[in-house]
Amino acid sequence: MLIGSILLYLALTVGIGVYAAKRVRGSRDFLVAGRSLPLGINFATVFAAWFGAQTVLSVSATFTGEGLRGVPGDPFGASFALFFFAIFFARAFYRMDLLTIGDFYRRRYGKLVEVVTSLTITVSYVGWIAAQLTALGLVLHVSSGGAWPLDWCILAGALVVTGYTLLGGMWAVALTNVLQTLVIVVGLLLVAWLVGDMAGGPANVIAHAHAAGRLDLWPEGGLVEWLPFVAAWMTMALGSLPRQDMFQRVTSATDEKTAVRGSLLGGAAYLAFAFVPMFIAYAAVVIDPKLLDLFGSGDSREVQRILPDLILARTPLWAQVMFFGALLSAILSSASGALLAPTALFTENVLRPFMPEMSDRRFLALLRAVLVLFTSAALLFALNSRSTLSEMVQNAFEVTLVGALVPLAAGLFWKRATAQGALLSVFMGLVVWGAGELNHASALVPPQLAGLVAAIVGMVAGSLLPQLVTARDTA
Repeated sequence: MLIGSILLYLALTVGIGVYAAKRVRGSRDFLVAGRSLPLGINFATVFAAWFGAQTVLSVSATFTGEGLRGVPGDPFGASFALFFFAIFFARAFYRMDLLTIGDFYRRRYGKLVEVVTSLTITVSYVGWIAAQLTALGLVLHVSSGGAWPLDWCILAGALVVTGYTLLGGMWAVALTNVLQTLVIVVGLLLVAWLVGDMAGGPANVIAHAHAAGRLDLWPEGGLVEWLPFVAAWMTMALGSLPRQDMFQRVTSATDEKTAVRGSLLGGAAYLAFAFVPMFIAYAAVVIDPKLLDLFGSGDSREVQRILPDLILARTPLWAQVMFFGALLSAILSSASGALLAPTALFTENVLRPFMPEMSDRRFLALLRAVLVLFTSAALLFALNSRSTLSEMVQNAFEVTLVGALVPLAAGLFWKRATAQGALLSVFMGLVVWGAGELNHASALVPPQLAGLVAAIVGMVAGSLLPQLVTARDTA
């Protein structure tokens, strides 16, 4: 019955994608839904894009083991990213009438910077998409009682997401996000009510978490404890800003005010609702303390089983259907948008400059071919990675933090920023970050923080020194 409900839901999602395909008449419809999404749908796309598998499974499990100190990046950093984008970036980007965020780099710095930054952002999506595909496979694997092999489930999930995104593009993402947001909210609230009651009521769960120190937010100690905390927050809060999925949702809105309000409402809703799976996960260990044994497993991914194991073992069928429906919605909503984002960037800003005379019809066909290509790359990553969902997501945002944020912010807010400064910023940020990752165990400063500082130094130095490379040179 459970697996049947999941398969029915997947079929409904694909059906919406088929319907959305009727609205796609060109590349603009495919990438930004014709810039016509009203506030309700725009809000749903923003919220659903952020509320992914890592929120339900990984962030909630991390909170259960480490408390609020363990989750500064998500939900706190992720929510603030939406606030920052709405306040500082949304209006400017909407007025520019751009198709991708890579178009901004071209307009501000020239083609070479466009290609370099677009490639950097594109690569960062592989881990993010892989995290969602892994979670989607896990849902199918667990709901089948383990009868279906995990790798085959990951492959099947990838085919579903690719199928409806391939058909309807941003229209499919937007329309399915409305349904998915509704299922996430209703499903998780009902499960929270049931599991909280099984744990002795919400007051008992909260009191237990407080007594265990799980509600303490700020790190104890000195700089050694504070630096990783701040770096994790900054990775999500700032590393999210130069990403195509964020840009895509803003520019899909029907007008400028909608673009700003959709992001603000999405950020507020995410910050509030991300605590629901955290509450459910902690209630789970109050009900069954043996679930804490998962933290002692040699495979760090095992902690993500806390919620699925409890739901399957201790709740009635209706609760299982609601939970896995909400989880499935969270995964599909993030995965579809994440697939479309690098597809748009790579096709528009890396490939198209070499084919300037391409018709819109051929460009749309190329977009769909590249989407399949990126799904395949993420699928390979998902099948071979041993990282948790949060680790995959964190790594993805570290790349954009050190390799794309500074040229974006400087391009908007510093008139003296130059193409040479942008290129040096990307190079220094990625090199310093990469070196830090190779020596992560002995590093005094978190690699992403060191990379961000290096990127800022590169931008300032490269822009103020004599200009050996200019925007005209890179055109």
